[in-house]
Parts: sequence; C-alpha cells; structure tokens
Amino acid sequence: MSSATPDRTGRSTPRIVLDCDPGHDDAVAIVAAARFTELLGITTVAGNVPLERTTYNARVLRDLLDLDAEVHSGADRPLVVEAADASYVHGESGLDGADLPVPTRPLDGTDAVGFIIDTCGAHDDVWLVPTGPLTNIALALRAAPDLVDRIAGISLMGGGRFGNRTPVAEFNIWADPDAAAIVFDSGARLVMTGLDVTHRFQATPARIDEVAALDGRLAEVLTGLFHFFADNYVARHDGLDGAPVHDPLAVLVLTHPELFTTVPRHVAVETHGTLTRGMTVIDERRQRDRPAPTCEVVTSVDADAAWALVVDAIAASTR
Repeated sequence: MSSATPDRTGRSTPRIVLDCDPGHDDAVAIVAAARFTELLGITTVAGNVPLERTTYNARVLRDLLDLDAEVHSGADRPLVVEAADASYVHGESGLDGADLPVPTRPLDGTDAVGFIIDTCGAHDDVWLVPTGPLTNIALALRAAPDLVDRIAGISLMGGGRFGNRTPVAEFNIWADPDAAAIVFDSGARLVMTGLDVTHRFQATPARIDEVAALDGRLAEVLTGLFHFFADNYVARHDGLDGAPVHDPLAVLVLTHPELFTTVPRHVAVETHGTLTRGMTVIDERRQRDRPAPTCEVVTSVDADAAWALVVDAIAASTR
C-alpha cells in the first residue's frame, strides 16, 4: 500500500501529513502516526469541534508525544454548506473526559493548504491522511492540481456503506460534501476507510483496561478519553460494546496493510440530496460497462491486531 523507505525491520514507513479535527479518535490517529510513520506535519480543520479547538487539541497531543512535527491550522468552515460540528459526540472541548495539559508550543502557522502544498513539493511520495472533513485537502488540490501526480495518495477516514450523521452519510463527508466530491473526483490514488469497517474497531472495556494498565501521562489521558468516548457511544447506540475508534485505521492501513482487505470500486459523493447529502455511493454492480474504480475501499480489519498496535504506540511514548 505504501511507497516509502523500509525501516530496519523491513516494514515500509510512509511519509504522511495528517489532516485532522481532534476529536478522540483523531487523537489516537496522531499517536499511531507518531509511532509508525514519518510524520511531516499536522494540519487542522473545523469538524468535530470548531477550528480553534481542533488546533488546540492537536497542539496538546504534540506536546504529550514530544513530537517535532509542525502544526498548521486550516479551514474554519466548509466550502459551501453551513458549518456543523460533532460536539454531541466529543464534548464541547472535542476531547472531553480527561484533564488535558495546556500546550506549551505555539502554533506554527495558519495556512494549512500552503503547508500541504509546500511539504508535498519538498518530499517525494507523501501520503495525505485526512481524518476530518476534506476541506483542506480539496483546497490544496484546487490550488495545486499537480498534487495529484506528486503525492503517493490520500488515505481518508470517511464514508462507508452506512451513515452516522444521517442513515447514509458519515459525518466527515456530510460536513463538507463539496470538498469530498472534489477529492473523490480528483484522480488521486484514494484509500477509503468507512464506518462499516471502523465500527468493528471498538474501544471496549477490556481494550480500555489494556491502556489503563500502561504507565505514563499519555496513557492516563487516553484512558479518560476512551471512557468518555465509549460511554457516550454505548448510551447513544444499540448493539455497541464500546466506541468505534475510526481515525487511526486510516494510518494503519498504510503502515500495516496486511491487517486489512480492500476492493477497488468507483466511489462518488452525493452533494445535494435532501436525504442523501454526503453519501459515498459505492458502485458494486457487476456490469462490464460500470465506471472504472476510483478508490480502494477498505472492507475488513483484524481488529485485535490493530488494537495491539495502538497499545504499542501508546506504550512507546513512555519509553
């Protein structure tokens, strides 16, 4: 899946820019990226909560992980539709459930789009890994169309075969469907990890206990975050044992592709439907005249093995 220099174990270590809207699961994506990728930078977007707070939360995680990566804030609203957040899931702070340290390092810049373009120009084979609304990515592709040919690809968390914001629309795509349409129509190499896969990767009580057993401030913070996140999800859903930890899978599918299965499919985004805005329309037809695939759609994950990687990444932060 990835095209980067192997590390000493022979495993590929992709270069990535993580575009996110932290968010409990985005926080775990940052932890995974810090452990398993060459993290070139973090860009933030309005999504789970407004931009000011997603940016603050990214800075908190950077400090907790003692990362060298720069943090640049980006779009504070969608391209066309009205802004709407997911504070009902993540709390007003975006990371409710833990006593967060105050970040000490300042923001590195407020032009996420420019940072994405410049970073992809300075490094070969960069993967863009958006785990929030796709506004920054769409703006970068629009400002620099040649990005499509310069990047390794885009591995996104979003979409799927069912929705959470509506019956058919996942939040990240629904929050800025016009940006999502630009990305899915761009011709870039795309990997989509949607809800039908991420709902199989849950922070259950037993898995949270594994994190709670670890030493260190990061494990303490994440344990509190997981408890809040899981309690919220279980209270609001039928048939869930914990919270789906969506976003780290968009990282792990690049670093540990053997844990996933994918299928090539044509995927389009509905931008205007009263009932279907934000739907990722996955063409499953068998007709030979169907459109050519535009996306690698992730269809399964070895959830136990993926969770073990998350625990390893958290533990590594204390070594």
